[in-house]
Amino acid sequence: MIDLLLAAGLAVAANCDLERPSGAPGCTRAVVDALPMNAIQVVGTHNSYKQAIAPAEMALLRVAKADLAVTLDYAHAPLADQLNVGVRQLEIDLLNDPEGGRYADPLAMRMAKNAAASPYDFTPLKAPGFKVMHVQDIDYRSNCPTFLGCLGEIRAWSKAHPDHVPILVIMNLKEGGIGLPGATVAVPFDLKAMDQIDADIRSIFPERALITPDKVQGKAATLAAAVKAGGWPSLKAARGRVMFAMDESGPKPALYRGARRSLEGRAMFINTDEGPAAGYVTLNEPEALKARIDAALAGGLIVRTRADADTLEARANDRARQTAAFASGAQYVSTDYLKPDARFGPYEVRLPGGGTARLNPKTGK
Repeated sequence: MIDLLLAAGLAVAANCDLERPSGAPGCTRAVVDALPMNAIQVVGTHNSYKQAIAPAEMALLRVAKADLAVTLDYAHAPLADQLNVGVRQLEIDLLNDPEGGRYADPLAMRMAKNAAASPYDFTPLKAPGFKVMHVQDIDYRSNCPTFLGCLGEIRAWSKAHPDHVPILVIMNLKEGGIGLPGATVAVPFDLKAMDQIDADIRSIFPERALITPDKVQGKAATLAAAVKAGGWPSLKAARGRVMFAMDESGPKPALYRGARRSLEGRAMFINTDEGPAAGYVTLNEPEALKARIDAALAGGLIVRTRADADTLEARANDRARQTAAFASGAQYVSTDYLKPDARFGPYEVRLPGGGTARLNPKTGK
């Protein structure tokens, strides 16, 4: 599609905000909307729901596990606020809670014994359904503590902004625990839980609001064949829609896929750059995994990478990883720092050139 635009003399301006075309030559709505959705690059956030750990609980964590405390010392604004400033990729961590209440009495709060100083409403955690938090017992505070609540916030924002470029929502499915006495072990994700994730997504998002594997695959033999042949919808068709992906490897995506050839009937893409179900992949190290990112993009896949991790870049004001992430051509570049953390310094992540969505430096050529 991009080659056709170039042949017609309709090259997209490098500084064009693809979400809000200016109307100037090379930045008109008609030219921009003809691009495939994988020709964009946008900024996203990591653990997008996360609130800060309460001060007294963080103090305990620093004593018990100082290195871990450093990596968990960040937080995000509510989802709608992030979307309002241009975030177009969100990350949600799910914990299975089919009976309800499993994560409503965290060990850290019990140990800190000062709930009044750092109040938190545990009511949403008591009903059955998927919960949203980073690490039960120690990093449990969330701007949207239930999956359905998070989905509802994203859907409401999307409906109110129907021209937005496609939003990617990736999900980690948390299992296990922190291994301390009195801590809670998360419920594993079985096939019933996998089916329920799809059901929850479709209970909030109508099919017309979703970008699903089936829609991308179309009449192609496999999803991988479709994306390699340019099967992603145009930006015009993808506006106002949301794409979901399971950010896991190993047995979880295999369980979710089952005996399907690709991902027929499923609401989510899975994290893989191999085989017939390949359409989306997480490759979080833009320098070390550059060759895999290049290969994934050449195969038509959509890629998510990270500009920073574990608060390290922010503390050092080190922008090398961020620069590599944007140069990699990954469509979704995730950060924990939409704005600087005053405790650490000026580090922040913004889309090069400004705006919400730019022409991808690799797939937009």
